[in-house]
Amino acid sequence: MRQKDEQWEKEIRKGPFASSPFTEDHKQNVLQQLEWMKKSEEGSLGDGLEQSYRSPRPFSPQVGNVSHKRRLRRGPLAVGMSALVIAAGLFLWIWDEGKLVKPVIEQVYPTAALQLSDHLSIDLLTDKMKRNVVTTMRDDLGKQLKITKVEDLPVSGRIYVEAGNESEKEYAQIWLDAATGNLREVQMRREMQPSELEHRYLRQVPSLLQSIGTAPTLKPVAVQRYVSMKQGESEPISHTTLTLVNESNYGEIVWQQDQAVSISGDLSPDQVSHSVLADAEDAVKAVFGETSLKLRGVSRSKDDEIGRDIINLSFNDHYLVQMIVGEETKVYSVIGENLYRNDFTNWDEVEAYHQEIYDVKESILREQVGAMIKQVFNVDLQGYTLHREVDNPGLAIFELESTKDVIQVRYNEDIKITMITRGGL
Repeated sequence: MRQKDEQWEKEIRKGPFASSPFTEDHKQNVLQQLEWMKKSEEGSLGDGLEQSYRSPRPFSPQVGNVSHKRRLRRGPLAVGMSALVIAAGLFLWIWDEGKLVKPVIEQVYPTAALQLSDHLSIDLLTDKMKRNVVTTMRDDLGKQLKITKVEDLPVSGRIYVEAGNESEKEYAQIWLDAATGNLREVQMRREMQPSELEHRYLRQVPSLLQSIGTAPTLKPVAVQRYVSMKQGESEPISHTTLTLVNESNYGEIVWQQDQAVSISGDLSPDQVSHSVLADAEDAVKAVFGETSLKLRGVSRSKDDEIGRDIINLSFNDHYLVQMIVGEETKVYSVIGENLYRNDFTNWDEVEAYHQEIYDVKESILREQVGAMIKQVFNVDLQGYTLHREVDNPGLAIFELESTKDVIQVRYNEDIKITMITRGGL
């Protein structure tokens, strides 16, 4: 048998299979299937698999009986040749956008892809549970991880399956209903090389980057995928994050299932209108008194999940103007360096500092920030009600009840302003 194994193995590595990722795990899966086939009744392949590799034929009782008798009379040579043909057939592949992706045998018998740690018993898993575990990792995570633990959880009526190692980048936890074998909860993660990312994602990248004004030539450098399903949900949901860079720019795309939900990237300064740039510079000057400004970078993030389009303009080393446009709100923020003290030696000093900030008189605060808000937003604070929260010292919220207009100001004990924001956050 060893000589035959070597022969079919050589054949698989030739011709159309030459570039296929034929590994030792694949080989063991084939041998496992062959062993199962040889032990089946009458030495046949079995009706289901045999039918999947041949064209349908009109039913004929006479032909069927003759065929059956011939199978019973096959000798060892015929069985050996059939095994060689089957072994090659197991490595027929299906195509996705011109890329080899999955062997047919894993489509016909998904449990053929099940990978187990040494000496692990899976007697607790029914055939349906095995199929659910394999297809969930295949279809949602995009990779079969080696199962390292199977545990019965009788109190909750679940079977717990763990794959990979919690300390590693690839890890999966799957909870199955002990009675039905259905999925109850799923938590999976993996990191992959950009070359491993499915083509259905990669083909979207140039147009998605262009849609927010980012250069479509950014190169993919890293991919992370998270899959989750909570109790009560009907199916696992995957989030795939692709990071892209070039010499000076950065980009990121997030997909939920196959749909892009968030696109972020750097823009060139000439993509910002003169009016937007001038307003941002005037705001920084009004709040922080900085007159010598240099635009360091522009970025945009379009997030469909939260329904917001965000543009960031950074000046010098520590000033940021952020514009957020949502379906029902617009937010304009002017943010400076964090001036929060960090020279405390104990918690009592921290609490005393927080109290000092909270106790700043309203009249002084209004006087200090009123001129800035008038210059940045052309708004008079008269008529706005001031709110302050004990558990968030240093944040003053001015609200005009009649219009629900909200202006937030962050300050320190010297009434030094570090942020002014207008709009709902």
